[in-house]
Amino acid sequence: MKGIPGDKNTDTTPGSDKPSDVSEESVRIFKKRKRTPLSVDEYVEGILSGNRTILGKAITLIESSLPGHMDQGQEIIEKCLPDAGRSMRIGITGIPGAGKSTFIEALGLELVRKQHRLAVLAVDPSSEQSKGSILGDKTRMEHLSADANTFIRPSPSAGSLGGVARKTREAIILCEAAGYDTVFVETIGVGQSEIAVHSMVDFFLLLMLAGAGDELQGIKRGIMEMADCIAITKADGMNAVNAERAKAEYERALHLFPPKESGWVPKVFTCSAINGTGINEIWNDITDYRKHALSNGFFEARRKEQSRYWMYETINQSLRESFYHDQEVQRLLEDFEKKVQKGEITPFVAAKILLKKYFKRRGTH
Repeated sequence: MKGIPGDKNTDTTPGSDKPSDVSEESVRIFKKRKRTPLSVDEYVEGILSGNRTILGKAITLIESSLPGHMDQGQEIIEKCLPDAGRSMRIGITGIPGAGKSTFIEALGLELVRKQHRLAVLAVDPSSEQSKGSILGDKTRMEHLSADANTFIRPSPSAGSLGGVARKTREAIILCEAAGYDTVFVETIGVGQSEIAVHSMVDFFLLLMLAGAGDELQGIKRGIMEMADCIAITKADGMNAVNAERAKAEYERALHLFPPKESGWVPKVFTCSAINGTGINEIWNDITDYRKHALSNGFFEARRKEQSRYWMYETINQSLRESFYHDQEVQRLLEDFEKKVQKGEITPFVAAKILLKKYFKRRGTH
């Protein structure tokens, strides 16, 4: 897992290749070129060469809802696919206060020391209401974000969970094509975002905090069942004893769950991002999982199943958007809402009429 063969680790620091003596004409031409939209081939060439600026612009393109941008973005993704798929995709979630940003920076710095290239992405469906926190996270991860071998990207600032998650999955493909051999996908929002992240990663890491009352409260059983590893954070100082107690509690809880399809037995670790303790052990567990899943064929089988899942998710999302953006549907929707609320018509019949009108306008039955 040391880095992908043929890693394109180029220096993309702004101005690093700019001559010390630049004429006004050269500056004018340079600025004009910057304003000229890049072609699909220029995007792909930049991504494959490891240019972080072009990678960021390409992700902005796939996040756009403009039809022209969407078509161009999909063409870029298609051309990058042959160079993608070789990273270790790790989902990271945790309860509020677990210190995700501090943990990600500590683990990330450990990885770049081991010569890995790391991309950190986020899934944040709640950011339209809360304005999100990933930009704040990025400033808190100042050492990691400054490293030339890392790429940290906020999630889209609006949209449904399905839309945000799909774009994050597409961003993974571009990051892999750019030579990032490890991708962290962090959940910022709450609720269903953990399920969405689980459906696009190879390994799911759950961060928990000791000393917050009953250790098994405040976390859904389903999220614990998804976890391939649980890490009790902030296991330092006076909290070290509480962390060990919480570790034993979670280990007992994990034994109550049915065996995983992968055949992997999740472990529980304690760690301190501030002291750096336990971080390397967690990474070793992730690499052990990868070897295990590759050896029994689960790794590849899961990737194939995830691709199938996202095909259907994209179909569902596209149909939903098409239906609600239809002018006739928009015109009738409010009236049907009132009829349903007054009991003049059942929800089932209302939905059936609206769908029939929608498909009739498109020449289908």
